[in-house]
Amino acid sequence: MLPTAYRISRVQKTLRWFEEDIPLLNMRVKDLSAERQRSARQFAAAVLSQTRAELNRLLEEQPGYEAGDVPCEPAD
Repeated sequence: MLPTAYRISRVQKTLRWFEEDIPLLNMRVKDLSAERQRSARQFAAAVLSQTRAELNRLLEEQPGYEAGDVPCEPAD
């Protein structure tokens, strides 16, 4: 199993990718019907929500974690 700090780092990086991709998603779906645009945006929002929940779960799992602590990110 991977160390918790490494898993946290990977989830944080993935979350940043998803958040940075939202403007690009809007460009990619602009030619779709309104219903499909809404569906794509809802899916993206669900993925972001699940990723944030996973990050919170990992942070709470980490020994010595206190709510409000922001861990340092390791360099890529």
